[in-house]
Amino acid sequence: MSNLIIETYPDQILTKFWTEGSEAAKIRSNPQGATNRMETRGVDPFSVPRPPYKWCDVVTTLADFAIITYAVEPTALAQYLPPGFEPDVFTLADGSRTAFVSAVPFRDLDFRFACATWARFAFGQTNYRAYVKYRGKRCVWFFGTSLATPLVNIPRHIWQLPWHAAQMQFNTTWNGSVCTEYKLETSSGKANAKLELLPSVIPAGTLDGFKSADETSEVLTHPLVGYFRRRDGKLGSYSVWHERLNLFKAEVRTAQFDLFVQLGLVTRNQAVHSALVQRTTEFVVQLPPCIVQ
Repeated sequence: MSNLIIETYPDQILTKFWTEGSEAAKIRSNPQGATNRMETRGVDPFSVPRPPYKWCDVVTTLADFAIITYAVEPTALAQYLPPGFEPDVFTLADGSRTAFVSAVPFRDLDFRFACATWARFAFGQTNYRAYVKYRGKRCVWFFGTSLATPLVNIPRHIWQLPWHAAQMQFNTTWNGSVCTEYKLETSSGKANAKLELLPSVIPAGTLDGFKSADETSEVLTHPLVGYFRRRDGKLGSYSVWHERLNLFKAEVRTAQFDLFVQLGLVTRNQAVHSALVQRTTEFVVQLPPCIVQ
């Protein structure tokens, strides 16, 4: 059984890292639109090697990692995207055309900066994202993130990230790589959430709407570049790196993500397209975020 533990360190530590990082972000902003290190590689995402660390990059082990995906109307999603972005549209087995959005909850076990690995933080997090194309390239659009730590206020103000404070309670049990219990309750204003999954030993494979297991993985589990609307209205971006995920399907007993309902993308009792889980994985988050001009 695992439960959320929050480790706290003096706010001055992260304030120093993030404030100095925000100056680097100004230097890295590219008026031509190449917004981060990962995007410019132009290679198969599965073959991208582990990047060398910059001083303010973050390395973190993610536990209880889940991707809960809904099929949504492309036109409903398009209204939230800035110019240059469009929904990535797929054809389901019933012939309908759809876009996808996902809630991605997990626990950061040891969130740490590459330059100060001795300072580690543990907290719950949920990313809310859509699968889109920007200038013809696949990526994700972040609606926002819920973060279960008081430290959320630092990147929220320094980098203007659309991150919001939350209280999260994870209750999970694993037998090796198989999840036998997964429950999550989140209190976060308009982004309240409740999730309960039932165990399964079936690999993710090829999901409805995709041509192959590789395409399923590339779109839903392996986006390396993300964009978002900063709190000051500017367009921001950052990239991540991780090895190819080894996710298993899960059956859904309860899935409620109020943010998607508030946005009019899903209905209150809408069935999910898919639920995927993995016990742990390591992510590298390449920071600071860029401003896209």
